[in-house]
Amino acid sequence: MLGPAMATTPETHGHSLTHIWLSLFANLGISIAKGVAAFFTGSGAMLAETIHSVADCGNQVLLLIGVRGAQKPPTESHPLGYGRNAFFWSFMVALLLFSLGGMFSIYEGVHKVLEPEPVEKVWLGVGILAFSLVLEAASLFGAVREMRKRGRQKPLMRFVRETTDSDLVVVFGENMAAVLGLGLALGALALSHVTGDARWDAAGSIGIGLVLIVVAVFLAVEVKSLLLGERAEPELEIAVREIVAAEPSMQAVWRIITVQQGPGEVLLAMKVEFDQTLSSQGIPEAINRFEQKLRARRPDAKWIFVEPDTQARAARAAAAGR
Repeated sequence: MLGPAMATTPETHGHSLTHIWLSLFANLGISIAKGVAAFFTGSGAMLAETIHSVADCGNQVLLLIGVRGAQKPPTESHPLGYGRNAFFWSFMVALLLFSLGGMFSIYEGVHKVLEPEPVEKVWLGVGILAFSLVLEAASLFGAVREMRKRGRQKPLMRFVRETTDSDLVVVFGENMAAVLGLGLALGALALSHVTGDARWDAAGSIGIGLVLIVVAVFLAVEVKSLLLGERAEPELEIAVREIVAAEPSMQAVWRIITVQQGPGEVLLAMKVEFDQTLSSQGIPEAINRFEQKLRARRPDAKWIFVEPDTQARAARAAAAGR
C-alpha cells in the first residue's frame, strides 16, 4: 500500500464540548432542586426525576472522559489512536441510563403503587419541575444547535441516525428523555393533587422509567454499531469517487473501505487503477495529489491507504483476447 498518510498523526476532531458542559451544569442544579422537592413532597415521580438527573451528571462526566481519551495520540500498541474511547464511554452511558435511571424509576413506581403515599406540598414540586424544564430545554437547545452546526444542513433525525459523533447523540437523547420525563412528572403530580389518588404519581414514575429505557436502548444500538466498526458517512465515498474521476492519472476505483475510528477520525483503504503509462515515481505523486484534495474536502480522513490495482486491467485484457 502506498501513501504518506500511513505515517500521519491524527489531529483531534476539534468539536466543541460546550453541549456536554452545559448539560452537566444544568443537571447539577436540577438534581439538587429535585432532591429538595422529592424530600418535602414525598413524590415518587419527583424522586425518579432526581435519580435521573444525578445519573445524567455521572453520564456527562463519562462522556467528557471518553472524548478526552479519544484525543490521545497513536502509540505503538494503538497505531490508529484511541478514537473509539468516545464510543465505549457513550455505550457505558446508555447502559447506566437503562439501569440506574430507567429500572430504578420503574421500581420506585411499582413500590408506590403497592404502598401509596400522599403527595404533599405540590406547589413546591410543580415549581421545581417548571424550573428544571427551563434548564433542560436550554440544554436541549444547545445540543440541537451543535447538531445543526455539524450536520451540514441535514434534517435533524437523519443526522441523529447517520452521525458518528456519539457524545452529541447521547447528550441529545438524554435531554430529550429529560424533557419528556419532566412533562410526565408534572402531569402525574397534578393528577395526584386533583384526584387525591397517589397512584397517579406512581404511574408517572413508571412512565419516566419507560421513557429512559426506550432512549437507552436506542442509544445502545446506535453506539454499538460504531464500536463494531461502522462505515463512515456516504458523503466521504462520494468525495473519493469525484476526486478520482477528476484525476487523469487515476482511471478507476475498484474497492473502497471506510471505517469510523472515532469522532471525526476515519480510516480509508482503497484499490485504484492508475494510468499504465505512469512511472514508478508518478504513482506516489498521484497519490499525494489525491490525499491533498481529499483532505481539503474531508478533514476527517485521517488515515488513507491507497493500493495500485493491476488485476482488473489484466482481467479486461484477458477478456478482450478471447
